[in-house]
Amino acid sequence: MTFKLTYATMFDPPEELHTRFEAAMKRVLAQLGGSYPLYIAGADRTGPALLEKRNPADQEQLLGCFAAASTAEADAALTAAHGAFPSWKRTPARVRARLLRRVGELIAERVYDIAAALTLEVGKNRMEALGEAQEAADFFQTYCDDFEQAGAFERALPDDPLKSHASHNRSVLKPYGAWVVITPFNFPIALAAGPVAAALITGNTVVLKGATATPWAGRLLADCIRDAGIPPGAFNYLSGSSAAIGAALIDHPLTAAVTFTGSFEVGRQIAAKLQGGDYPRPCIAEMGGKNACIVTSGADLDRAASGILRSAFGMGGQKCSALSRLYVDRQVAEPLIAKLLGQLGSLNIGDPAVRGNWLGPVAVQSAYQDFARFVTELRAGGAHLLAGGDQLKDGALARGFFVRPTLAEAPLSHPLWQKEMFLPILMLHRVTSRDEAMQLANASPLGLTAGFYGASDEVPWFQEHIEAGVTYANRPQGATTGAWPGYQPFGGWKGSGTTGKAIASFYYLPQYLREQSQTVVE
Repeated sequence: MTFKLTYATMFDPPEELHTRFEAAMKRVLAQLGGSYPLYIAGADRTGPALLEKRNPADQEQLLGCFAAASTAEADAALTAAHGAFPSWKRTPARVRARLLRRVGELIAERVYDIAAALTLEVGKNRMEALGEAQEAADFFQTYCDDFEQAGAFERALPDDPLKSHASHNRSVLKPYGAWVVITPFNFPIALAAGPVAAALITGNTVVLKGATATPWAGRLLADCIRDAGIPPGAFNYLSGSSAAIGAALIDHPLTAAVTFTGSFEVGRQIAAKLQGGDYPRPCIAEMGGKNACIVTSGADLDRAASGILRSAFGMGGQKCSALSRLYVDRQVAEPLIAKLLGQLGSLNIGDPAVRGNWLGPVAVQSAYQDFARFVTELRAGGAHLLAGGDQLKDGALARGFFVRPTLAEAPLSHPLWQKEMFLPILMLHRVTSRDEAMQLANASPLGLTAGFYGASDEVPWFQEHIEAGVTYANRPQGATTGAWPGYQPFGGWKGSGTTGKAIASFYYLPQYLREQSQTVVE
């Protein structure tokens, strides 16, 4: 490969990228229909049932049959992780880093095949899929670098001021134990790789529970971890229904801590459970967003339109960072809307494996059904649909979960202003001042990402007042989306996160560790 994949590559892809992706897609399509086991204690393991996974772009296409775990497999995985913990935590940090960097290298070597599988499983276009797969590889490299640069979080402290004895002090951060990672369907390998890499490099062992809708991505990550030589039991992979094994993992006495990515409601329940019991256990939860963008009269409208469209409708709005609420100064609302409608009219919607298609299906049938319900609610609540609003059922599209990106101008009283829909639906309101826009943008219990388009001298005002953990100003690549490890830490305020610390930030890895103060007197 003569170039490095990042999200930036999506905006100027070399031809080599397309050639490699299409070759990988042929390889992956030739392997469809296989059976995929769980991975526990260093070995494949069948489950009591199989889960059929079909392509959201074509429900007639069977991707594979995946083992579905029960509480027995959940117990086996946690028992294996707990048993492997003493040895793994004693493994020298340089050895753990060498093994984990090898995981990242294997993901990078397989990045096109993994991306092809993501396109088929999730419905991402090739650029989104390649970006996610490479992000997964980068997490393993980034967290190894962070851990080593921090000196494994061991720090000498001043000696006690004693005249009679030498009293030496140290602060040492130590791992917790068996760490459960629960991932969503929208970034099924990147949002698994990040916390898995963080937990493993810090000396914890892991049980990964993938989303029910995307078992393939988790299994591909498990294959890379296995092939890198991670010791048996240090990493374990489960797929299957959250209803069947979610509570078993959270409530299990061997679960030392949990990283969860998903809805606010579920994340809050998990955090509350982990605070109960004999003693509180850590919960790192990223719980979605209802992300806003402000456009003032000083904005570059071409730049704003590009960033808004990419952020609101990229991957069908199925990103926790997707733009959902747009507040536009009345003076520029009409020209901005005209630009958005022009760009929406040129979007190609269809099979995401096809190079020319920018938008594929939504990933799951429930989202497809929710789209129709939310559109009905928008109309019933007085919203004016400026674009979209329909499910696409012509020809081959009828076999998948395709919907048209929707732009709706809605009254502020509409309840959907406060609901995370996780769909390509953008709500718009015209404001009379930037202060009104800011008040509306902050009027949400969630605070993950936020965007701004305006004059350069307005940017400090935006950054000072916005209540969000990730902010973007005048960014054409995405109004509220597009964080990348090493460039933009990613974490939310308010109901969007439990810790106030961001993924891939300077402060992320210490969350996987607990401090021990050590004093030795000679």
